[in-house]
Amino acid sequence: MSTRGQDITSVIRQQIEQFGTAVTMVDVGTVIEVGDGIARIHGLAGARYNELLEFPNGVIGIALNLEEDSVGAIVLGDWMGIKEGDEVRCTGRVTEVPVGEGLIGRVVDSLGRPVDGKGPIKADKTRPVERVAPNLVMRQPVNTPVHTGIKAIDSMIPIGRGQRELVIGDRSTGKTAIALDTIISQKGGDLVCIYVAIGQKVSKVAQAVATLRATGRWSTPSWWSPMPPIPSPCSIWPPMPAAP
Repeated sequence: MSTRGQDITSVIRQQIEQFGTAVTMVDVGTVIEVGDGIARIHGLAGARYNELLEFPNGVIGIALNLEEDSVGAIVLGDWMGIKEGDEVRCTGRVTEVPVGEGLIGRVVDSLGRPVDGKGPIKADKTRPVERVAPNLVMRQPVNTPVHTGIKAIDSMIPIGRGQRELVIGDRSTGKTAIALDTIISQKGGDLVCIYVAIGQKVSKVAQAVATLRATGRWSTPSWWSPMPPIPSPCSIWPPMPAAP
C-alpha cells in the first residue's frame, strides 16, 4: 500500500511540475447597437484605429470610430446575425490583406479571402490596407504605353503604366466593357491587371469572369469583389485593399 501511495504521490508531483498554461490578454467588448453594416461596441478600450475585430460566427469588423466609452466599427460580412449583447474581441492585427503572385487568377472578397472555391490563397506576405504612399520622387516615371485595344481611345488618349485614367459615364454606357477590353488586349504581355468590382451584382461579376476565361485572359487578372451578403461597407471597401 505504501508503494502504491508513493507512486500516486510521484505522479501528482510530476503533473504539478509539468502543469502550465499560456495566459493571454484579450480586449473584449459588447455590442450595444447594430444596423446596416455598422456596429457600436461598448468597451474595447485598447482597440486601435483600423484594427480587425472578431464578431460571433467568425464575422470580421474594422474599428474606425474610437470614442471614450465605445467603438464604432464596420462589419464586413453578414451583420444580420449580430445582435445586441454579443461579444466582440480585438484581434491585435491592423487591417491587412495578402499580397503576392498567389493572388493572380483568383477571386477574393474585401479582405483578400478566396471566394472562387479554389482553396486558400498561397501568400507568404501581407500588407496593411492603409499605409504611407511611396514618395513621388522615388516612383518610376510613366514611360511605357498601355493600349486598350479600342482604336478611338488609343489614337486620341495616351495612357501609360502607372497613370490614373478616369472612365466616367452613366449606367449601362460601356464603362465595364472598356475595362474588360483593355484587360483582354494585354494577353501575351507582362502587365498584371486587377479588376475591382464595386457595388456590382454577383451575376455581373460572374459574367465578367466568364468573359475573361473564355478569351484565355484569366491567368493574369486578380479580382477583388464583395460577395453576398453585401452590406454597404463591403461595397465601398474593396478599392482600399486592392491598392497594396
